[in-house]
Amino acid sequence: MALAKIKKGDTVVVLAGKDKGKSGEVTAVMPKDSKVVVSGVNVAVRHRKASQANPQGGLDRFEAPLHISNVALADPKTGKATRVRVETKDGKKVRVAVKSGETING
Repeated sequence: MALAKIKKGDTVVVLAGKDKGKSGEVTAVMPKDSKVVVSGVNVAVRHRKASQANPQGGLDRFEAPLHISNVALADPKTGKATRVRVETKDGKKVRVAVKSGETING
């Protein structure tokens, strides 16, 4: 069983794009498309015309997916971006932050 480096619920830092430097929690992971959705990051706006389902119309804001290569896990100690190493502890695979050596929950 391969251990995913980024999972739902992880705190990540954006490495590239308009929201570079922002951090947030992963709300969805799309492994087939290699994309993640991060709360409060990469917010897209769509202008919606009034319809029966939405009689008011107006602006529709939502978090668009980011490519997984543009995010990195936040170090539990410092909150900065870090790479992840997979180690075996007590017969279980755990994710470890490369920069600080801290284990990452989940």
